[in-house]
Amino acid sequence: MFIEINTDNNIEGKERMKVYFEGQLSEALKRYDEKITHLEVQLGDENSSAKTGGDDKRCMLEARIAGLKNVAVVSHADSIEKAVGLAIPKLKNALEHAFGKVQSNH
Repeated sequence: MFIEINTDNNIEGKERMKVYFEGQLSEALKRYDEKITHLEVQLGDENSSAKTGGDDKRCMLEARIAGLKNVAVVSHADSIEKAVGLAIPKLKNALEHAFGKVQSNH
């Protein structure tokens, strides 16, 4: 599984964050390693770093799966770490649903 992490210009510590999240995502999704060909991660601060407030940090995870439609989820939180932490179980659930559909159709 190839993991690609993209951030907007409002996210600081991009390289350190990329290494951390690549490890976290690889571990969390290792069950699906054979099925996911590409995992795209988009991290952003919707209000920009100069403003504060609410759940303005965004994480979008999009899994590209051989032979199936892409599966994408989005989560928002008050920190990038929390947003990623919330998105991972959403993606796992969406993947289980997608793989379950395939198995029930066979």
